[in-house]
Amino acid sequence: MDYFIGKEKIDLIIQESMVAETEKLIADLRDEIADNNYIEPKEYTKIGVKRGLRNEDGSGVLAGITRIASVQGYVMLDGERRPMPGRLIYRGINIEDLINGFINENRWGYEETVYLLLFGSLPTQEQLDRIHSVLNQWSALPTGFTEDMILRAPSRDIMNKLARGVLSLYSYDRDAEDMTLEAELFKAIRLIARTPTIVANAYHVKEHYYDNKSLYLHRPQPELSLAENFLYSIRHDNSYTDDEARLLDLCLVLHAEHGGGNNSAFSCRVLSSTGTDIYSAISAAIGALKGPKHGGANKKVMEMFNDIKENVRDWEDDDEIKTYLRRILNKEAGDRSGLIYGMGHAVYTLSDPRAVMLKKFARKVAEQKDCDDELELLESVERLTPEVFFDEKESDKIICANVDMYSGFVYSMLGIPVDLYTPLFAIARMAGWCAHRIEEVTGESNRIMRPAYRYMNKRVPYVPLLERK
Repeated sequence: MDYFIGKEKIDLIIQESMVAETEKLIADLRDEIADNNYIEPKEYTKIGVKRGLRNEDGSGVLAGITRIASVQGYVMLDGERRPMPGRLIYRGINIEDLINGFINENRWGYEETVYLLLFGSLPTQEQLDRIHSVLNQWSALPTGFTEDMILRAPSRDIMNKLARGVLSLYSYDRDAEDMTLEAELFKAIRLIARTPTIVANAYHVKEHYYDNKSLYLHRPQPELSLAENFLYSIRHDNSYTDDEARLLDLCLVLHAEHGGGNNSAFSCRVLSSTGTDIYSAISAAIGALKGPKHGGANKKVMEMFNDIKENVRDWEDDDEIKTYLRRILNKEAGDRSGLIYGMGHAVYTLSDPRAVMLKKFARKVAEQKDCDDELELLESVERLTPEVFFDEKESDKIICANVDMYSGFVYSMLGIPVDLYTPLFAIARMAGWCAHRIEEVTGESNRIMRPAYRYMNKRVPYVPLLERK
């Protein structure tokens, strides 16, 4: 018998006892808690609640006005939604024109997109050079930040670490509560510049503490673009090809913004409407993006795609692919959710312009990396899903591939670990979030957001403690 028990062992015994007691309390009350929180779905229809802030036709409830971006997937004619090829507009400029512009002129696109979203217009060459320079200058983290905020509290999930890291930057900003336009822009530039570094460092620390790998921390290089620096930072040998960096740059541009109605941008605006600081608002947006129904969807696509690759023997046989897609829809295969991930969108009908552009430019790298057969299989899933969906669900709803269908595949080709898929989304979307933050807090019509909820519980009398059963 041990007569001398160390403090750590005592703490562990106490912890296990606390866990057991808490779990028993919850288990004993689980059914009662479930009953007290259940609301019949018909109640929403009865009183006209716009569930998910959606109208009956699936369109979003109008909650505000923005000049930042427009997401267009249908037109209204005689009160009915009519499908159209999807369009994504940044500050009045079609995303396809923006991308073709910087690609044809052989320059990086994300920094130009940051300037466009934050300042409202395309930069001149001098202005573009300046935004490159400023972002590079601020890409290094504050002194002691990595040691204090990342190394001392590693996380299995990079998104949680990113949210905590952004929130922690408040402590390093002497003007954190200054909400003037100039101060907000200054904070936005620093957040956009520092987010990739936080993500890269958090990933390496996660690898070290949870995956038992060596620890590598690379400093951003001042002469590189944001896309180049990210690949440089996450790879142990710092190597990458120009084509890889260009494709990642394209991904960042396509994910930089998607209107004020998407869940994470709306979360940012909701918090901003209260008058809170930018760090609190942006960390909320990161938390929203983490969810698998939002930014985490590309991971689900890759899980599904890997399952299809394993279970479909002939990738060129449409009938075999359709048979397996039917099994997925009928909850007989995949993760048994009945969902074909990467298909369908709340706004886009005939096409998602982000998926169209990403698929187009991914082909070159796919051929270089001998992944063109996988890309063709993914295209087959995109092509055949609407037909299978129509047959199985007897629905004439028009569905298209969304950006998640191809973004996970692109990241996989680039050798980017799954742990970084959603954080990469956050790196890109930081520009859009900051633009919405600034529009919300500096606008004349700023008002705290407070939607209504109908109370559905019945009145019950208060029972004195000794009379309760």
